[in-house]
Amino acid sequence: MFFQPLDTLNVKNRITLAPMTRISATLKGIPTSEMLNYYRSFAEGGFGLIITEGLFIDETHSPGYQHQPGLVTQNQIDAWKSVVDAAHENSSKMIAQLMHAGALVHGNAFGYTSVAPSSIVPKGEKSAMYNGEGKYPTPEALSIEGIKSVVQSFLKTAKNAQYAGFDGIEIHAANGYLLDQFLTTYTNQRNDDYGGSLENRIRIILEVITAIKSEVSSDFIVGIRISQSKVNDFDYKWEGGEKDAQFIFENLADSGVDYIHTTEYKAWQPAFNDNTLSLAALAKRHTDVPIIANGHLEDIETAISMLKNKEADLIALGKAALANHTLPQKIHANQSLNEFNPDKVLNPDATLKDFELK
Repeated sequence: MFFQPLDTLNVKNRITLAPMTRISATLKGIPTSEMLNYYRSFAEGGFGLIITEGLFIDETHSPGYQHQPGLVTQNQIDAWKSVVDAAHENSSKMIAQLMHAGALVHGNAFGYTSVAPSSIVPKGEKSAMYNGEGKYPTPEALSIEGIKSVVQSFLKTAKNAQYAGFDGIEIHAANGYLLDQFLTTYTNQRNDDYGGSLENRIRIILEVITAIKSEVSSDFIVGIRISQSKVNDFDYKWEGGEKDAQFIFENLADSGVDYIHTTEYKAWQPAFNDNTLSLAALAKRHTDVPIIANGHLEDIETAISMLKNKEADLIALGKAALANHTLPQKIHANQSLNEFNPDKVLNPDATLKDFELK
């Protein structure tokens, strides 16, 4: 199953590198030679699809971390061209994940304050893994003009991705960042067209998709990443259960996305207490677009079962990939896999380590 091509996305196998924040760009967001070697290693290792870490979409409010890469300036675009070329030289497809952090800002190199749907202090605290400490600041509520500006920033960055040679983009609407903050009731207390009903709360996401689809080429992939849980609220569930899931997935598909990437703590587990289906399986049930499943799929047999059971079309691997940059080649050769060691990779922080680049 792993090594069957997926013609709808034109990828050579079903093994995807999940997006993972590594805070290893320059302070101004330019990808480094270390990042080039890092992403090249996964392409050389056989990953059919590579999704970048979240890239900021403007040099004002969207960055979430110091040393996060962007795709805004010409220097950033040129640096990413080299990374994409390295992926293509190994027959891997490469997707740029476009991200606006919203209220969940650990650090902003450009000195701007955080923004969100509503002026509500986020739950939890910043992560030491990303050099954060203490509570999140209180964000400024976005105006209608500010929302329109966010949509345009996603659009401009998607066009930059196409210019850089990426095969497509992934809109980051998961994990508690800005677009997910609009979707979530307790972070979105607006009383205008972008708050209240689920139809209103999903509006900005659909506007981003529509704007991008209208201006990129027809063969340029436009995907989206969606989740219930958040980096600062692991246990959150959509209040309407499968009814909400159906509404969200059907609207995403109707907007023209080329794939939906679901991410949960454990991808195969039931999404809701009253339903046996995983979030990925619910996305399959309610749409006809390819589904990528992500979430603790280090056990390869579990990952394969999701493909065999038609719960997903692609599997996105994070920790297993970090421990095995040549994971597809190892699986094909029936070789054993290394176990992920978080102390080795993510301490004292998530920056790239020398041993990962050899």
